[in-house]
Amino acid sequence: MTTPALLPLSGRRLPPLNLGASAFPHHRATLRLSEKFILLLILSAFITLCFGAFFFLPDSSKHKRFDLGLEDVLIPHVDTSKGGKNLGGFIIHGQGHDEHRHREEEERLRNKIRADHEKALEEAKEKLKKSRDEIQAEIQTEKNKVVQELKKKDSKPLPPVPLPNLIGINSGEPADPDIREKRNKIKEMMKHAWDNYRQYGWGHNELKPIARKGHSTNIFGNSQMGATIVDALDTLYIMGLHDEFREGQEWIDKNLDFSVNSEVSVFEVNIRFIGGLLAAYYLSGQEVFKIKAVQLAGKLLPAFNTPTGIPWAMVNLKSGVGRNWGWASAGSSILAEFGTLHMEFVHLSYLTGDPVYYNKVMHIRKLLQKMDRPNGLYPNYLNPRTGRWGQHHTSVGGLGDSFYEYLLKAWLMSDKMDTEARKMYDDAIEAIEKHLIRKSNGGLTFIGEWKNGHLERKMGHLTCFAGGMFALGADGSRDDKAGHYLQLGAEIAHTCHESYDRTTLKLGPEAFKFDGGVEAVAVRQNEKYYILRPEVIETYWYMWRFTHDPKYRQWGWEATQAIDKYCRVSGGFSGVKDVYSSSPTYDDVQQSFFLAETLKYLYLLFSNDDLLPLDNWVFNTEAHPLPVLHLANTTLSGNPAYR
Repeated sequence: MTTPALLPLSGRRLPPLNLGASAFPHHRATLRLSEKFILLLILSAFITLCFGAFFFLPDSSKHKRFDLGLEDVLIPHVDTSKGGKNLGGFIIHGQGHDEHRHREEEERLRNKIRADHEKALEEAKEKLKKSRDEIQAEIQTEKNKVVQELKKKDSKPLPPVPLPNLIGINSGEPADPDIREKRNKIKEMMKHAWDNYRQYGWGHNELKPIARKGHSTNIFGNSQMGATIVDALDTLYIMGLHDEFREGQEWIDKNLDFSVNSEVSVFEVNIRFIGGLLAAYYLSGQEVFKIKAVQLAGKLLPAFNTPTGIPWAMVNLKSGVGRNWGWASAGSSILAEFGTLHMEFVHLSYLTGDPVYYNKVMHIRKLLQKMDRPNGLYPNYLNPRTGRWGQHHTSVGGLGDSFYEYLLKAWLMSDKMDTEARKMYDDAIEAIEKHLIRKSNGGLTFIGEWKNGHLERKMGHLTCFAGGMFALGADGSRDDKAGHYLQLGAEIAHTCHESYDRTTLKLGPEAFKFDGGVEAVAVRQNEKYYILRPEVIETYWYMWRFTHDPKYRQWGWEATQAIDKYCRVSGGFSGVKDVYSSSPTYDDVQQSFFLAETLKYLYLLFSNDDLLPLDNWVFNTEAHPLPVLHLANTTLSGNPAYR
């Protein structure tokens, strides 16, 4: 589940110092030093420094040795009859010979420095004859050379690894013409979203479909990393939009560069970029996606350099410096962020043969297992310096959600061998059911939030993913409770459908209350928006796969029609600010997860079950499918969790 984008604090700048015209007798234009003059100053300083260094060279009369590194002072044993002193098989030459040789070397060095200075002055004169544009072009050429060298250095070939048995990547065509027509409509919506991004936001992280320009948030830093391209690749592939897929692949091959001075969210970059690249690699077999995923993973590893090994929320891709969100409780890391790395990092170790990724996420798990949990619940905040919980706030929605999802999916992805993960999931779900899950007066099952010993009777759109999670985890649950958890999933799906059905637009709000007479309805204005989120549709799809109850396709089609009617604009798709208004305003953002998740889950809902079957594929929290690593295929079977 994707956490909401968080706005950065606004920065302040000191006002410019205005000295006024009277401060200097000359016209303002004369204060600007030309670039050529600056260059000349730099060269002059360099030459002065070199000459200074030359005149301070050690005096040969005071030193027996002046080692320029040109010849070794220690010379293999020769005839000692000419004044040399034998020391253990080597000769140190006598003083007269040594001083003579030393003067020759010193003279040669002087001549070399003079020649270098003359050459530098000639080059400087030539540079100063060139125009500003020519100088800038030369600088850019040199920078490009350095970038290409770095790319070559980073593009080390990875060890060949046998691909897991991949099933169901090109099928799913429904026989029913009505279902097929609906599926084709969803494919057309995907093409509309992609084509407009291609035209107006190409290379940017996201699209502003009304302003028709690129858009980004601080989770991606200040760089254009093409988040929508990476996020959408696997959706394009399974929909058979192969021309569009190749466009994205070409952009990634030529333009996706992680050597940028940009501070990014470790969690978001992991689930969207690493998850998206790995899924594209498994589906298409194109090596470029695997190589890019491994390059990016290397850039995220410095985030784990904390006293506890719990990673920072953000890391600078260039410097490796990490930090946490300023608003997080007492400088804490967030459960849903550091707890949503396991799937991708296990696959990275599988593909590279390097256990570092696996070890990082297993270290997090071991630390969490040792900690006390209030009422068996995992608080959302953990301090990476002290290893202590922050504020005791527990949520299955934002800040907590995908941690629980990844415990279950770690077990599924290991071909159900990682029993440690399954036990942690079962323990957590039992505590959640005991303390957070309630029925409203109107009979709606909901999942509240635990805040300092008090249950807040509010449920977020993000929490609606849990219906699908309960259904996915039903098989293999304790005490033969599979039927119970499948029913719980159905009840959550029903509640979340009600949150859609009770709005004017038939689209769900960001959060909804269960207080008094208000049920499954947003109360605050800042909770009435819909930003193209996928979680409700995700649960419909899982419930359809496990029950084939036609109501889930019916509910999914209602959502499809509402999105197409109220969120579609000529330049793509936009979120809306109030789902209870008959004439809503747009937020003018086409989220990358709309292409990665919302449209993918809708397409799968109207496809046959042989497209990405759940026995063979596990979806990360951004809906990127990763194959189950059967024990015969995995390089990790030596680890205790996989025995």
